[in-house]
Amino acid sequence: MNEPLGPVARECVEGYLYATPPLEILVLRRPPTRGRIWVPVSGKVDPGDADLEAALRRELAEETGLVGSYGMVPLDWHVPFRADNGETWRLHAYAVHVPRGFVPRLSPEHEAFEWLSPEEAVGRLHFEDNREAVRRLVARCGSLPPNV
Repeated sequence: MNEPLGPVARECVEGYLYATPPLEILVLRRPPTRGRIWVPVSGKVDPGDADLEAALRRELAEETGLVGSYGMVPLDWHVPFRADNGETWRLHAYAVHVPRGFVPRLSPEHEAFEWLSPEEAVGRLHFEDNREAVRRLVARCGSLPPNV
């Protein structure tokens, strides 16, 4: 039986950067001190952020250097989770269309990046909610094989 997570104490955002054609998704690797896991752009909504999309634009600039005009689409994926401090936080996932050839400028939060096919991204991402967000992105932009 699942234990209820309780009221949401903090909102967070995730950005799944993608380029087409063909559909490729950017994944980032955290450094050893943060588990060397593969993740999307992510971060907490700060008090100064006007809304979720403003928070994501800030995180995109901080983690990849992405600024300017790009397409941002909510993936209708809002995932509550238990944070390290025991609070319940909630992730809001967005697809972010960038030009083919975009090269991120990584922050100290990440040590590497790769552009991957959706199948490879699903196989590489550490958390199941990240993999599900990729599946949702693909549902809007193409299709994955049934076994992914």
